[in-house]
Amino acid sequence: MNKSTKIVLFSIIILFIAGIILYPTVKKSFNKENALSGAPASSGPGGGRGAPLNINAKIIKPETLTDNIIGFANIYPDEEVNLTFETSGKITDIFFKEGTAVKKGELLAKVNDKPLLAELQKLEAQVPLAEGRVFRQKSLLEKDAVSQEAYEQVTTELDKLHADIDLVKARIAQTELRAPFDGVIGLRTVSEGAYASPSTIIARLTKVIPLKIEFSMPERHLNAITPGTNVIFKTSDDTPYTATIYAIESHVDVNTHTLKAKALYPNTNGKLKPGVMVSLDILSNEIKNALVVPNESVVAEMGRDIAYIYSGGKARQVELKKGIRTESNVQILDGLNPGDTLIISGVMQLRNGLPVTIDNIQ
Repeated sequence: MNKSTKIVLFSIIILFIAGIILYPTVKKSFNKENALSGAPASSGPGGGRGAPLNINAKIIKPETLTDNIIGFANIYPDEEVNLTFETSGKITDIFFKEGTAVKKGELLAKVNDKPLLAELQKLEAQVPLAEGRVFRQKSLLEKDAVSQEAYEQVTTELDKLHADIDLVKARIAQTELRAPFDGVIGLRTVSEGAYASPSTIIARLTKVIPLKIEFSMPERHLNAITPGTNVIFKTSDDTPYTATIYAIESHVDVNTHTLKAKALYPNTNGKLKPGVMVSLDILSNEIKNALVVPNESVVAEMGRDIAYIYSGGKARQVELKKGIRTESNVQILDGLNPGDTLIISGVMQLRNGLPVTIDNIQ
């Protein structure tokens, strides 16, 4: 390295050190000149130091507050049962058509009953003879020609015969499968000629008029929901339907803190099918002339609820007393008055007396 290069390098180092030493003094002098000339100081994302904070606001006025239960529910049939025979035997007839409506008491299927019919015929053939014996014994008893015991013996035999006949008829009835209620019968699982037992499911019968809507609601709505309350539900095509609550569970679930309820939908045209999940909307409470503010405008601070209102170009802190809370709003019972300008944005940056400027007002 020659002498001239060393001199240049040494000069650069001296100038760099001098710049570091003099920078704070130069910066202070520069800021002072800007302040005297009215130029703004450096600012961050929120604006210049000491500049008003830009906020959005809402004019408080009385309105109707609705508290709704929003959720999902399942559609269930009014009644549903797996159809089975009460006895075992070979299926001789199937009378229903799959997927069709049937009436209560309608004969759906039958197993072989020929042995039982033969037994019934045999017993019924003995009835005239037994009745004749009773008639003759009664006539003789009136003439004191036979004992009371002899008469009672033949009447008992006749009663036993009638009981045997009733028993066989009951067993014949068990060979018949009849619809227990009006409904729509599903797909059958057996064919004629198959052997059926009481555990063999023949088909499923479903009562779809009316339908039941089963759902759970938060415990805070316990006193607002009663039998007779209307429920609005929507299917996947967003069509609204109205059902009416008819039953509410007797206790709250200790794990979920919810209460089950059921509503009834007439489904007179049979359009809706059970098993579908639907969205639910229930009006549990409605308050007229309420002072309502957005949830995000209320701040919990040291055991109290506060908000900020716009007053004379500054934010002024007020303490609130709250009423009911919905998903998006809260009712204010005390602390705000109609006509107050509530600050609804930048709430976490506010402090009492902070200068603010309204960008947008609702």
